[in-house]
Amino acid sequence: MTERVLNFDRVEDLIAVFGSFDENIKRIEDALDVKIINRGTDLRVSGDAEAVDKAARALEGLLALAAKGEIIDEQRVRYLITLVKEGNDDYVTQMAKDVVCITAKGKPIKAKTVGQQKYMKAIAKNTVTLGVGPAGTGKTYLAVAAAVAAFRERTVNRIILTRPAVEAGERLGFLPGDLQNKVDPYLRPLYDALYEMLGPETFQKYQERGSIEVAPLAYMRGRTLDDSFIILDEAQNTTKEQMKMFLTRLGFGSKIVITGDVTQIDLPSDKTSGLKDALRVLEGVQDIAICRLTAADVVRHSLVQKIIDAYEKADKKAEAAKTVNSRNQRKK
Repeated sequence: MTERVLNFDRVEDLIAVFGSFDENIKRIEDALDVKIINRGTDLRVSGDAEAVDKAARALEGLLALAAKGEIIDEQRVRYLITLVKEGNDDYVTQMAKDVVCITAKGKPIKAKTVGQQKYMKAIAKNTVTLGVGPAGTGKTYLAVAAAVAAFRERTVNRIILTRPAVEAGERLGFLPGDLQNKVDPYLRPLYDALYEMLGPETFQKYQERGSIEVAPLAYMRGRTLDDSFIILDEAQNTTKEQMKMFLTRLGFGSKIVITGDVTQIDLPSDKTSGLKDALRVLEGVQDIAICRLTAADVVRHSLVQKIIDAYEKADKKAEAAKTVNSRNQRKK
């Protein structure tokens, strides 16, 4: 049994780190199998020597973030514990970086993980960025934040958000209204993000002016998009032909961000995903960045990360079983 005493000056930072009903401390205790006791501005950490060292590094990292005014929430604690376990806690100082955008209600939007920070840097640096990763990693949300920031800074004149309506056949026909009304349900996540960034009234005003456009991918054909920030969401559901069509819409002074999750393809089995194909074809092309986010970058409910991990393990088992069966068939 090892005990280590950490002394901190600012009680306010300790309160932020502890969280409501000491929930953040309990998460560290459970994750690293240690005991943490607070005595004034001292924290006593006891347990296995290696676990105590990791817990101390996690606490120091959280206090450093609190001192910079960062909000210490469940996701932040979970992610920092992951960094410490992997020996990457040097990245903690990178977790309190610049604000990407301010929402209509004054909430600052920041990249919350190292992977997200690399994603935002790639968007700023390159003309075309492909953000690939599982659900909850902030691919679309951060891309929209970057688009709104560019629009407010007048580096682009328009924001164009699009996604494929995979069920573009008979199922859409049963929905009421004209074509726009029929495709709006597929575009709802993009509307939600823009409403939060700009507020419903401002969004409506810009949309009426044509400064913001939210449309299905089919509307992009035959256009050249200059001075625009263009986001293609759910790109895993594009075909190779649709992806090529979309990429060639790029005009002068524009940026393109393509987001998707190659594990959630809804295309018919005989169709190749345009996103998968683009990742292969565009690898290494200058001014095109490919960012791969992982389960560690998930910023939704903690269960989302566990679900993603469970599916990844199941897929690996299925792939291994398939390989074994294939070998057995050859031997026969």
